[in-house]
This record gives sequence, C-alpha cells and structure tokens, in this order.
Amino acid sequence: MILYVKIQVKSRGGAMDAVKNKQLQLPIELQSLIDSHEQPFVVIDRDYHIMATNKAYQAAYCTDNEQAIGSQCYKISHHNNVPCCQLGEECPHSHLFEHGEQKSCVHIHYDQDGNMHQVRVTAHPLRSSDGELYLGEHIQEISAPEHVTGSAGRMVGKTEPFTACVEQLKLVAATHAPVLLQGETGTGKELAASYIHAHSPRHDKPFLTVDCTTLTDSLFEAEVFGHTKGAYTGSVGDKLGLFEQANGGTLFLDEIGEMPKAQQSKLLRILESGQFRRVGGRNTRKVNVRIICATNRHLWDAVREGYFREDLYYRIACMSVRLPTLRERAGDIPLLAKALMEPVSQTMHRKFSLTDEAIQQLKEYDFPGNVRELRNILFVTATHSTADEISGELVEQIIGQLKRGHHDHDQSSVPNPAVYAAQGHAENAAPAAAAPSQASLKDIQAQHIADLLNTHHGNRREVATSLGISERTLYRKLKKFGLG
Repeated sequence: MILYVKIQVKSRGGAMDAVKNKQLQLPIELQSLIDSHEQPFVVIDRDYHIMATNKAYQAAYCTDNEQAIGSQCYKISHHNNVPCCQLGEECPHSHLFEHGEQKSCVHIHYDQDGNMHQVRVTAHPLRSSDGELYLGEHIQEISAPEHVTGSAGRMVGKTEPFTACVEQLKLVAATHAPVLLQGETGTGKELAASYIHAHSPRHDKPFLTVDCTTLTDSLFEAEVFGHTKGAYTGSVGDKLGLFEQANGGTLFLDEIGEMPKAQQSKLLRILESGQFRRVGGRNTRKVNVRIICATNRHLWDAVREGYFREDLYYRIACMSVRLPTLRERAGDIPLLAKALMEPVSQTMHRKFSLTDEAIQQLKEYDFPGNVRELRNILFVTATHSTADEISGELVEQIIGQLKRGHHDHDQSSVPNPAVYAAQGHAENAAPAAAAPSQASLKDIQAQHIADLLNTHHGNRREVATSLGISERTLYRKLKKFGLG
C-alpha cells in the first residue's frame, strides 16, 4: 500500500547544488507524526539523498538535521561511500523504487559515535502531491542488549542464514516454552541462549549457565537441587541449587547431550512437575524456571541409539533452533572479525585492524571450530603482529598451520614473530630478543587469561565477560592451565 502525503520540494542555497540542498517541506502534522516514532525514521529520494528525518534518527546518526539533509543515506548510517547494494548487501531502496512496494531487511548501521548496531529497516513507499515517489524508512534495533551479552558477545551478522536464525530466536524468546539449541561446536549456543533470555518476559530475572559435562553423579543432586545443613559430611549450611537460584528466570543447560542417563532421569522429574527436594530436606519445593538446552550432538540419533531418554528429548525440544555454521555465513566474517577484535585491542592496549588481504584469507578458510576458532585466530595473530594493522601474510601462515593439522591446543604452534619480522613483513618489528620462541596456542591462551586476571584483580566474573564465556567455562580453563 502506498501512503499519499502532501510533500513539497524546495531548493536552498541559490547557485549551490540544487539536488544536494533540496529538502522536503513536510506539513506540520506529518513531521509531528514521524517525530512521534520512538524509533528512527527517515525519508529518502531515489538518488539516496536524505530529505527528512525525525528526532530519533537525528539522535542516533547525526549531530543535527543539517548534517543529514542532502547527504546520502549510506554515508550517514553505514559509513560507506557507495550504496549498500554495490557492496553485496540486500537493500530495500532499489526494490522499492523499482516495484513501488514495501520491503524489509536486516542491516548493520553505525551510530554517530561509530558503534555498530544490527537493525531491521522497513522501506515504505511515499508519494508527494506531484506524484514523486520517496522512500520512508523505519529503523528498528534488533541487536542483543550489550549489558547482557558483553562487548565480546554481541549477535553480529547480516547474512540470510544468520538473520533467519535471529528471527527464530526472537520468536521463541517471546514464549515460556523449553528451547533446544543445536549446532556445531563454536557456533555461539551460549550467546544465543543469552539472547533468548534478554528478549524474553524473564529478562529481568536470573540467567544461569551450567555445563552438563562438569556435573558428576555424586554432586549432581546437590548442585541442581541444593542441600540442607548436615545432609552429608562437610555440608555446614543450606545451599540453594541451580533451579532455586534461577527461579523466575532461565537455566541454560549446555552440552545436554553429554549428560549420563542416571542424571537425565532426575532432571526429567523436575521438568515435569517443577517440584523437588533439597538433598537431606523433607519439604517439597516448587520453582518456575525456563529451560534452554544446547548440544553439538545429533540428539535424536542419541535417542535412537539409547544414549538419551526419548521422554526427556520431547520435554526439552518443545522448540528447536539450529545455529548456522560460520561456513554457511562466511559473508559475516568481516563484521565478526571487527567485533571480536575490539576486546583483543582493549586487553592489549592497541588498536588492531585487519587488511583487506587478511579478511580475504579468513573468508577462504572453512572454520571447523566456527566463531570460537575465528576468535582464537584473531587473538593469536594480534599477539604475534608487530604492527597494529594485521597483514594477510600473517593470517595465511597461522591458518596454514591449522590446515596442516595443528588443531590440538597442546601441540600446535604459531609463527615466531622474530622470524616473521626478519622476512620484512612488519614495519616496526620488535627486537628479536624480545619475541617469544615458538609459543604453543595453549601457552598463549594461558598467558592471556593470566593477564586478564591481573587486570581485573582476580574477579573471575569480569574475566569471563571479557572473554565472552561463562564462569564455569572459565573455571575449567583455569584448572586446565594451572591458574586456579
């Protein structure tokens, strides 16, 4: 449907460029209407010039209206010098002016401070009184709140597989039903669970994560259900279990496919009734907890093979979302790399960037470890780069080692930066004596975590947030690296 409005076009500036300086003189009632929008709204002509904006758009993307009027939309909100469609992005502009129809898509926008936002833009056809067609663009933020996901944990992407997945996550978030997240290792299942919680009616209640591989049979009930004072030797007081701690909120059970069958039975009982008893307790307690589970296994195959209870499967898989691999969303690698480099730069007190050649090397790699592997590669390259701009040659060397089978963290090595600098690949090479010898990836990760512990004065929650992992995952790493 086309909305017809009375719009007059007026030129400003006399001899100045008439196209650049023209603006829409909107009727007061129409300007008031678009100003009433809580989200940004902008009117654009067929040559991409901004003709009118509302206050929300001005607050987000420009210092004042004068900055926006007459400028191309892709320069203001995308920080590009050419239209989005010329950069391979889906753009509603061409569709609307070709067909005169409303069109929606997901874009990455940059606010006036340079911060990246994932938004859904909806282009509405508008016609002036003389029949001229304009685009009225409504912009809606869809990124996960940063206070929930952390700087290293934003949902970043614009490819169709990614945006379709995000739409699914938003749909399931609006319900209270159990959710099963499935996907390869490193695809961001914990982040997706956090996203669901952040967009759910429970967003202001607790969100707890538990790694099912860490729950031993002897401690399962005490961890999950809690215990009373004196329940067993060493229980000096009452302890709330995970379900009580998460009451009213969300409990994320990671790696549910690795849970032993004995534990599955105990979990099923509380999921069916919402009732349980603490270990050593007599009183039945009731909780209201939403369950989100995740696995990198084909869980139905595990059911058929007898490793996973069928009744529990149907209980947790009320709604199922598959997370795409990084191979399926390779077009997101430039955006992801930029976002993942931010915490690396902050930690190392350097402003890292990637050359076009480095990005191309990343795009050509198949990433069996998905986003987690991308994050590791970026950290290793930053650690071994003698320049703030990371070259394609360095990325190629590190990926080359991965391709040759050096995936094991305990065995793989990375290029010696002293040798790399001697080959003339760095402008400001550090002295060879200052460069570490063939450091293993395990050593580099351990040192990185140790540095973060020092930076955050031993606060493990802050360290986990900085790394984009759960505290339980951090605990396992501390134990593995002998830092606990």
